[in-house]
Amino acid sequence: MGSFINFSPLPSWPWRITWAYLGLVLFLPIGGMALKAANVGASQFWLLATTPEAIATYKVSFGLAFVAALINGLFGLIIAWALVRCEFPGKRLLHALIDLPFALPTAVAGLALSAVYSTNGWIGAPLFALLGVKVSFTWLGVAIAMVFISLPFVVRSVEPVLEALEVDQEEAAWCLGASQRQTLFKIVLPQLSPAILSGVAQGYSRAVGEYGSVVMISSNVPFRDLITPTLIIQKLEEFDFNGATVIGMVMLIFSLFSLIVINGLQVWGRNWEANPSS
Repeated sequence: MGSFINFSPLPSWPWRITWAYLGLVLFLPIGGMALKAANVGASQFWLLATTPEAIATYKVSFGLAFVAALINGLFGLIIAWALVRCEFPGKRLLHALIDLPFALPTAVAGLALSAVYSTNGWIGAPLFALLGVKVSFTWLGVAIAMVFISLPFVVRSVEPVLEALEVDQEEAAWCLGASQRQTLFKIVLPQLSPAILSGVAQGYSRAVGEYGSVVMISSNVPFRDLITPTLIIQKLEEFDFNGATVIGMVMLIFSLFSLIVINGLQVWGRNWEANPSS
């Protein structure tokens, strides 16, 4: 008897289009930068990535982004709670304004923040006159810009989970004698924790890579408030392409690590929702 040869079916057209598009738009540019960074050599890569100026920018970018993420983790939860559980005038307007940092060009956001927080601005002037605190063109201004552009991530991550949270659980806890504090920390927050952590991680990654708004409100002085993306631009302006590529590769590695953390938090959150006892 003749044998029949089974040919595996060709991948579907959506599959082909997906990989072709991602290859052209995403994988090829990243691969090109990785190859260029590899051509520098391991020892030179390490030297360029760990210069005192580069390390100072890492501290500013990563450190202030972490602080901004923690601030948004707290206040983002409060805002999401107000939008879901409270009724007040202007709620729909506030709901729409939460997404403003997504739609607003980052340069415009930086210009607005630097004007408001300058020593003669609406907020900056009282702070400087009463407390002697200067915000614009300092590391404090950088932190405020990072808080501004990363706030929606926490709010939009927590809001749908809070909407799906059954109020009956809280009422049952109250009937059993639990205080509001106990209900919050033992019933509500454990169920919101995956969403909060996911929003914080996304906001942290967004703040680390921010350039447009930060460059407008900081003085861009090395070892004071210079961020890593601005250092990359300065390296390119100085025609130091190897230095810019290496520092960009460091940011890329960090971004990939952040994505792994975010995906891990999302998987943990789904598993927790399916089986909270585990």
